[in-house]
Amino acid sequence: MVVSCQAAPGNPFFSPESMALMARAAEAGGAAALRANGPADIAAIRAVTGLPIIGLHKLGDPSGVFITPTFEAAAGVAEAGADLIAIDATQRPRPDGTPLADQIARIHSELGLPVLADVDTHAAGLAARAAGADLVATTLSGYTNSTPATGPDVALVRSLAATLDCPVIAEGRLRTAADVRAVREAGAHAVVIGTAITNPMETTAWFAAAIQVV
Repeated sequence: MVVSCQAAPGNPFFSPESMALMARAAEAGGAAALRANGPADIAAIRAVTGLPIIGLHKLGDPSGVFITPTFEAAAGVAEAGADLIAIDATQRPRPDGTPLADQIARIHSELGLPVLADVDTHAAGLAARAAGADLVATTLSGYTNSTPATGPDVALVRSLAATLDCPVIAEGRLRTAADVRAVREAGAHAVVIGTAITNPMETTAWFAAAIQVV
């Protein structure tokens, strides 16, 4: 299990210090690895744990490619202490025009780190692996115009796991133990859980909404 320790502006936990505490709590609870956004948070987390860190840097417009969109963003993440670089590997235009394969090749050759491709569709997953990605994750399923935002995309996990010759990571809207079991049974090598563990503001809102319905 990978725990994603991230907080957006407007969240009371939006600070490197808070994310370091989240990481310590996740490790104490049994996380095998962590996922973190931005050099500042990654460096703070690296200072308090020896767990592997999947690093990324969200930059630019969230409606397009914004998860570690350039090699320079990847280099900053690596310098902060990430062990693996997560990048947007959807088939949308990249902001600097660099082909996905070229960005992955530079991360491999110049940073010496493996690449996790965050994808939204089966086709994007196949293309990412062909471009040299070491692992493929369903992170962006439901967050682009290609797919609807519903529950965990078990079908995508299953199709990628049955096709690819690399580990497939399930991520996105995993909220319960049943969700985790479903994606593991579908062939996920690992799962990434974020909001359900590290965003108490959002999880409180889930329960508050349920009470209003009763």
